[in-house]
Amino acid sequence: MSSIPYPPQGPGGPPPDKLAFTVPSGRRRVTPVRVGREVRRDRPLPQLIRKARLDDEGQQCVQVRLSAKDAANPAARALLDTEAGTALQLQHLLGDTEFAALFPRIVGYELDAAEPFLLYDPPRGTPVARIHVMSATDQDVLTRDLMLALCLLEGQGLVPRDISPNSVRWDGAKVQLWGLESVTRSGRPRRPWGRTPFCPPEQRRGEGLADSRDAVWSAAQVLYQLVTGRPGPADRTPPDLAEHRRLDRTLREAFAPRAADRPTPAEVLDLVKPGAARRVRLAVPPDETRPHHEAFEEALRLKREAPAGRSDGAARGDGEVLCPYCLETIQLDLTKLFVTDSRMQYKPLDLAGITNPVRRTDIMRGAVQKCTADPDFPEHFIPVPYLTYGRPLTVAMVGQSSTGKSHLLTQMIAAITDGGLEPYGLKWQSVSPEQHARFVRERVQPLRNGKVLDHTAALGLDDFARFVESLLITDARGQVRPVAFFDLGGEDLVRTDAALRFLLGVDALVFVVDPALALPLPQLDHARERWGVEVNRDGDLAFGTVLDRLPKNGPYVDVPAAMVLGKADLLRFQPPVDRWLTRPPAGSLDPALMREESRDVHGLLRRHAGQAWLRPFDAIRRCTLHIASATGGQEDQGRYPAGAGPRRVLEPLVALLAMHGLIQVPGGAEALAVGEAPALEAVPWDEAGGYEATSAGIERSEGPEEPEGSEGGEHR
Repeated sequence: MSSIPYPPQGPGGPPPDKLAFTVPSGRRRVTPVRVGREVRRDRPLPQLIRKARLDDEGQQCVQVRLSAKDAANPAARALLDTEAGTALQLQHLLGDTEFAALFPRIVGYELDAAEPFLLYDPPRGTPVARIHVMSATDQDVLTRDLMLALCLLEGQGLVPRDISPNSVRWDGAKVQLWGLESVTRSGRPRRPWGRTPFCPPEQRRGEGLADSRDAVWSAAQVLYQLVTGRPGPADRTPPDLAEHRRLDRTLREAFAPRAADRPTPAEVLDLVKPGAARRVRLAVPPDETRPHHEAFEEALRLKREAPAGRSDGAARGDGEVLCPYCLETIQLDLTKLFVTDSRMQYKPLDLAGITNPVRRTDIMRGAVQKCTADPDFPEHFIPVPYLTYGRPLTVAMVGQSSTGKSHLLTQMIAAITDGGLEPYGLKWQSVSPEQHARFVRERVQPLRNGKVLDHTAALGLDDFARFVESLLITDARGQVRPVAFFDLGGEDLVRTDAALRFLLGVDALVFVVDPALALPLPQLDHARERWGVEVNRDGDLAFGTVLDRLPKNGPYVDVPAAMVLGKADLLRFQPPVDRWLTRPPAGSLDPALMREESRDVHGLLRRHAGQAWLRPFDAIRRCTLHIASATGGQEDQGRYPAGAGPRRVLEPLVALLAMHGLIQVPGGAEALAVGEAPALEAVPWDEAGGYEATSAGIERSEGPEEPEGSEGGEHR
């Protein structure tokens, strides 16, 4: 970088370009910019780097970006997202403390553009790869600073995988650690990354789970090369380490082939500078989420104490099911069947002449039955498979217009058809092949190709809610159940009473929270300006309308529900969204992990949005909370520049299916949403034998260790 000059300021040369980006506070900045010559930052990786000058203030910086070609690769974008998220997290955490200088300082970012980029303050110092001789005193300072940086990352659950002579910079007084695109979360499966010998043995082989002690190996190898002028062995302690007393005293165990045998960053730091690790811990701001987490646990306790509501029943009689439209009972009647002709018009189906059982079954699968249970209700038809597998399960999407309900539902269905439910023991089949093909053609394929879907069409005054897609779900026991999905426009939920009638028979609800409407965070101001919306402290009007219409059983509504913080890509660098949005899909349902996500989303909404936005959770006894993004990024001129990359769209539906018993979970469907009562809460005092409980005799379980999945977007 030092050989590339900054572009000149003022007149001369080509006119500056306009550059729009978000600054770390979340505000937008638009400025003229002049850029220098571009080079590849690291040969195996896609990022380009060049010096830049922001002409509104004459500010010098460096721009790290992706070309349009590289940005079309989701893995390349994921790298840039990881780098930006790590840099922003550290910057918010460290502020103006003495530790902030250990990491690059981000000036701004724009990650949803066709050519996404980051802006940094100019790097400090030079890569230690260019340093041939270093004094013993400088070695101690460099070791101290490296371990300080690793301690700070470890405290955030982060593991850097690219500590090398190229990513560690030195200015003669202090270290600056780059390579933030390599960061992963502690406990996630290792992936091969980095160069020998700086890549630890387990990381090179992709074995086990990432550990902060992986980075200790890498740092030790950097220091060994600085001291000796040559790289160390790739899988063991250097044979001549004893000849270098300072290195031997502090880092001998850091070269252990197994992470479990190496010291932690804090242990090495305290060898170099006793007491420094404690000072680092004290410098980190205290956790502000505790009171919100306690409020969540108290809400669950109250729900556990409330009497259980209606059970998830089966069929309503001898082959009867509830019509999802008129809410009357209906059963299969072979005299009321219809099929569509070539002009998509209904014509009666006469089965009398069809004796071939295979052909008869196939025709029946594509047929519909006219429902006449309520003669005063508008004409409506039900797919025959919906009537032949017991009680259907209806799922309704709830939220104001433009909250992203349609995109979320589309990606849910797409994930199911891609086999997303198979890890949970579920299989799927379309109820109506014709309806499913139309749904895929009109919604799934355009969205996957990067097109923004139109808003849900509003109902007429005399119209009624209709499901947009229905599937047959087969559980692990071989039982089949139809599942129908409703997607109403938000204006219908607050305007049309007929549209709300179906809610009296609905089985599950998905409340979609738009962060731009709910959260008064500055990083959402630009989105609000683009969409012409404002923060609504009174909550989503559609939520209240639906909740007021649903019958209660005691203090709570007993229809299972999931609240989804949608469009979460807008908050992908905001804790706790950053943690959950990057978590890969799970291979099984872990109730403890799901409650942890619910607790985190509840805390985020309670802290920033207010209790009004939590009304579904407060009103519904079994309600989980989730983070999801249907598109992975924001649209630009009607399209998503990198295509629509969904994240965590299936988890809300998995929770609902589990609450309805289609997925078996430890502790049962009931415990999934409201948790299991601790021993002292479950046993009345007079049954506990009157023993005195002391704080020393009660140990609160912290729950099982998080299971981690694989992560995407990683190169090398």
